[in-house]
Amino acid sequence: MKRMDWMKAAFFVGVAGVGLTIAGCGEGGEGPIVAPPPPPAEYADKHMPAGWWADEKIIEEGRQIFIGAKNIDVNCASCHGKDGKPVKAGARDFRVTERMKLYSDSVWFWRISEGVPNTKMKPWKSKLPEEDRWKVMAYERTFGLKGQEWDVAKNAWVPVGSAASAAAGAAPAAPAEGAKDGATAPAAPAGGTPAGGAPKAPAGGSKK
Repeated sequence: MKRMDWMKAAFFVGVAGVGLTIAGCGEGGEGPIVAPPPPPAEYADKHMPAGWWADEKIIEEGRQIFIGAKNIDVNCASCHGKDGKPVKAGARDFRVTERMKLYSDSVWFWRISEGVPNTKMKPWKSKLPEEDRWKVMAYERTFGLKGQEWDVAKNAWVPVGSAASAAAGAAPAAPAEGAKDGATAPAAPAGGTPAGGAPKAPAGGSKK
């Protein structure tokens, strides 16, 4: 009986140890939730094109890329799952909000583009043009950060439409007819077109 009791105790200790190991890996078995490293210089100033966070057409195009419908060589869902629940060990679980909110759009884009060393996450920049990488990211964000956009000025995710500043490197907005919200229109280059006005005639009336 004593031997049997010892074997039972050893079994339960082993099960408890496995449970603690799994729990220590964090949600989804991806390890503890910690901030990712900052992106390299070539990606640090890359941000989602203006308006794309809220553009349903862009998000749907991203979904098509994600599930492999647009390019048979690219199928993110084969690892990350069509519903965002990973189907392969080690694949990032985009549904874990606490983890994903630590990723800036620059870091996320960098990871899609260059992959993640020592993991099965491959670089996709050779398979996807830059626009498609942004589109698939806009869709992936909907799993754990739906309705959010990256605010470059605040360095944080915020509700779509409330970002304090436009993303650097984003597509330029259409020029306004006049300065709004107290913004100062940029000065025109010498001999160029003054903001909101007609072109200045060069000195002496000469023309090109």
